[in-house]
Amino acid sequence: MNDNHSDAELKYKKRWMAQVLRKAIQESPVVVVTGARQVGKSTLLKNEEPFKKWRYISLDDFDLLEQAEKNPASLWAGARKIILDEVQKAPRLLNAVKKAVDEKGSEIRFILSGSANLLLMHQVSESLAGRALYLNLLPITLGEEFEKPIPNILSKLLDGQFPKEGATAPHDPAFFCLRGFMPPLLKLKKTASFMRWWEGYIVTYLERDLRQLSQVESLPDFQRVMRALALRTRQILNQTAASRDTAVSQPTVYRYISLLETTCLIERLPVFALNRTKRLIKAPKVFWFDPALATYLSGIHDSETWRASREAGGLFECLVLFHLKALTQLATPKPHIYYWRTTTGKEVDFVVEQGRKLIALEVKLTTKPLYSDIENLRLFLKEYPETKAAALVYSGNEIRHMDEKIVALPWTCLTGAD
Repeated sequence: MNDNHSDAELKYKKRWMAQVLRKAIQESPVVVVTGARQVGKSTLLKNEEPFKKWRYISLDDFDLLEQAEKNPASLWAGARKIILDEVQKAPRLLNAVKKAVDEKGSEIRFILSGSANLLLMHQVSESLAGRALYLNLLPITLGEEFEKPIPNILSKLLDGQFPKEGATAPHDPAFFCLRGFMPPLLKLKKTASFMRWWEGYIVTYLERDLRQLSQVESLPDFQRVMRALALRTRQILNQTAASRDTAVSQPTVYRYISLLETTCLIERLPVFALNRTKRLIKAPKVFWFDPALATYLSGIHDSETWRASREAGGLFECLVLFHLKALTQLATPKPHIYYWRTTTGKEVDFVVEQGRKLIALEVKLTTKPLYSDIENLRLFLKEYPETKAAALVYSGNEIRHMDEKIVALPWTCLTGAD
């Protein structure tokens, strides 16, 4: 599975992250673009202005890789704007980039990209400390797929502004939780095709990105941990229980979770508390970068099974978080996302914090929101009255005010495709 080949078959969809990349490269001599395999990093760099005019060097090319090993600076001789793709394959290249930046300063610009994030980040952090900015490209959002502008819903809520009541375009979350948001999937229409694609993705990820790592002693054990984590999507992470259920030792489970996080497949969502020290010591929740990967690993392979499953609510929450993350990545300063839980077990799914601004989001897989569904949001607003706004994000298509500071919001409002 090759990023370039798969994405080339599709009409290029403009990526919202490109505007962040354009600003970043003006401010820093080096920008590192990371992200999971197949999210479209190479395609973005080849198609977006002005980067498609830059010198593009992919170290997937064995001849260029040999050149990078023997005489790295010769790769960009005569150029001032350079893209180095799959850069983790040539570690010596990074010292040459550092030297070029130190010698030429603002005259030269580099974008470094690579799929194997776990290999890339350590090398970059050592070689380019203080010289690089980092961006993580997510899969393609629903709004990007439909070629819509970036929605302003997040910034409006953070300012305490609510959208007008009314109907939005309906979109079935089951379809998107089965298909997913990786660019090559956009050309596929049938559920069986989605399943085959994700099966191949997992095999490629395991064989290409993990086999080379000594930390993975057993790929079957690793796959069992992946499946166990998929079934725990949106749950508080209990590594002892995951170890017991998979018959994999707890230290190994911990290491495998770190690998999945570093390769951008999962993330640990921290707990919200005004006391920032408490945020560090409380257990996080686990979410997958694409809801369809969690769906596939959970053994859910059709829409009927998805709708009937007890995991559907968590997978829908994963779908919402993916789009929420895409919006926070575009904001300056970048907001942080948490979950909130009381000692008595009351929870709010997502708390977004930008500086001193707070909003709270509860996610519900329902087409008809009820007043009882906002109980925990009302509790949060009572606990944190400075909160600008709260929303019940649900699977229907009506925007409706439910309380003074609470609005029922179709999930598509976060995607720009409403």
